Amino acid sequence: MRPRSIVTMALFPLLALLSGTSSSQDNNAVLGDPFGASLTQNGKPKVVKPVPRTPEGRVNLGTTPDEAGLWVRTRREFAVEDDAAKLLPTDIKVSDIPFQPWAKELYAYRRANTDRDSPHPRCKPDIGPRQIQGAYGFELVDFPELRQMLLFEIGGPHSWRVIYMDGRPHPKDLEPSYFGHSIGRWEGDSLVVDTVGFNEKHWLDTMGLMHTDQYRQIERFTRVDFNTLKYEVTVDDPGAYTAQWTGGVLLRWTEGDQLFEYICQQNNQNPEMVTGDDGNPLSRANSYTP
Repeated sequence: MRPRSIVTMALFPLLALLSGTSSSQDNNAVLGDPFGASLTQNGKPKVVKPVPRTPEGRVNLGTTPDEAGLWVRTRREFAVEDDAAKLLPTDIKVSDIPFQPWAKELYAYRRANTDRDSPHPRCKPDIGPRQIQGAYGFELVDFPELRQMLLFEIGGPHSWRVIYMDGRPHPKDLEPSYFGHSIGRWEGDSLVVDTVGFNEKHWLDTMGLMHTDQYRQIERFTRVDFNTLKYEVTVDDPGAYTAQWTGGVLLRWTEGDQLFEYICQQNNQNPEMVTGDDGNPLSRANSYTP
């Protein structure tokens, strides 16, 4: 672990709370200075660099030839508490999530037992918002010659997710898997990723939002300026929710940081969290009784 990364990540929630955001009229509007970092150390205004683009004119969601970096979370929660400030129009309050009764009850149980039952400290792969908000950040790498986008995460089981960009449809009769099957497309300057075919062995976020094998997620990645990535996801799961719903978070670019080896199976720093069953989010064998 690098002290610089730990200190930087610890400051993000505080900076997000202290910052103010400008109003936006649409999904591609500039969010102003959402992290409260508009001044340099000597008090002069910081220049916000524009969104980088490829030679073809498409938005670059990753590193540039002259600057490496990673996207890092600014908060752990995907759904905000009822008394929390909303940084994005798509922020959803916990009380507004359209839970089915059993899902609401299970979510409350997990909130009280997060350290015990979370699949993440068991080195299980993450999904959607939980993957995006993993420790140490992630990188999106475009391989135009392959017509694929790869999402590399650090604070997980050292794995990656393939996003097919060649216009293919989802296969029929998918075998459920941790990452499912992702197909992407560009809508203006936003990368939209449609994923289906999940198993039920992970959580949607750090706090215990659940899903079933009916889950479909539509993610939208929008780089609103050089240092800010807006991430939004629509949750479509009739097995756990009574209606579709959308949430979102902001991520911050960490200049100069790069992917590094993080094999949690070899260096699990949280053995006290690995208790209970195998982490299946729908399992009732984890001491949960309704």
